[in-house]
Amino acid sequence: MVRAGITVDRLVEAAAELADTDGLDKVTVSALARRFGVKDASLYSHIKNLRDLRVRLALRASGEMNEAIGAAVAGRSGKDALVAFADAYRGYALAHPGRYAATQQRIEPEEIGDPAVLLRAVELTYGMLRGYGLAEPDLTDAGRLLRATFHGYIHLELSGGFHAARPVTDSWARSLDALHTTLESWS
Repeated sequence: MVRAGITVDRLVEAAAELADTDGLDKVTVSALARRFGVKDASLYSHIKNLRDLRVRLALRASGEMNEAIGAAVAGRSGKDALVAFADAYRGYALAHPGRYAATQQRIEPEEIGDPAVLLRAVELTYGMLRGYGLAEPDLTDAGRLLRATFHGYIHLELSGGFHAARPVTDSWARSLDALHTTLESWS
């Protein structure tokens, strides 16, 4: 029997909120059941298992992040697009640390009903990088460089890994300057 008021969307939203407040590792079927005041088994009429829930969370978060990045880079190119892209990426991660963590998990193709969300992330990245005149295989390599740089920086920032007196945002801006210089001279 499907419990009144509980839907897949409400479960995923509750999981997103829990991930942001308590961490992705705290997103469990039991924790969500407690939030909804039901037994764990009641949620299995909406989701297959915890993995299914976390994949749905990752896809929702990826869609939200793509929307923020897409809006930020619209009509921009070159360094302006890179900075807008990077700032939107970082802004989303800092505002939604649990959701961002969900986007970093590996998802197998068979776990995705519609790959459009993940393809959109690639399109946004490649679209911004084409402004630097890049084509394959450079698009893939440069995209990996950006993702590794952004993720590493954000991971350190979220975990309190930067202790110097210099403002983190100043270092972020210099990192983006360096990435721009690298991308301009890629070939």
